[in-house]
Amino acid sequence: MIAIIDYDAGNLQSVRNALGRLNADYVTTSDRDQILGASHVIMPGVGEASSAMGSLRSLRLDEVVPRLKQPVLGICIGMQLMCRHSQEGDADCLGIFPADVRLLESNAAEHIKVPHVGWDNVSWDMDKKGDFDLECSPIFKGIPDNAYFYYVHSFAPELCDGTIATTDYGRKFSAALGRDNFYGVQFHPEKSGDVGLRLLDNFLRL
Repeated sequence: MIAIIDYDAGNLQSVRNALGRLNADYVTTSDRDQILGASHVIMPGVGEASSAMGSLRSLRLDEVVPRLKQPVLGICIGMQLMCRHSQEGDADCLGIFPADVRLLESNAAEHIKVPHVGWDNVSWDMDKKGDFDLECSPIFKGIPDNAYFYYVHSFAPELCDGTIATTDYGRKFSAALGRDNFYGVQFHPEKSGDVGLRLLDNFLRL
């Protein structure tokens, strides 16, 4: 059973719909025991980082999530909360990934608008670009390099040694992070058509 963490951060229904298309069994919960006992855990979310961290703390899930041993996937703000710190609301986060989350910068000359909304390419083949010496993460198995995923965000994690994919929008940022059993994506796979479903299916096969 997959646990979708409910911490009042929104975006739950689209994740449930995507899992339904994959015929996956899931429960939406904030119960610590259900989360600890799940086969996989997904922490989705939209909203503001400091408020979302406050919700996690009020539910005492900030103590639970970093201790999870099963595969865990953070989506959008769910991934940002798994980083060290977010500039949004000056929020100290869970510290699972060694990255800070910073505001994207608009640039009228380059047609860069914030928030970053819409489809953009995600590159996991970073070795050829000389940025990192990494192989393709298992969550990108069968997905072409530079495939397009759907974004809605104003903040994004910086590059770090947990970066497993990047997007360049004004600056290059971590489109996806991975460390041990923890994964995170800044884009919304549940809103990204077939490639998004493939990524979610890959995660559920871990």
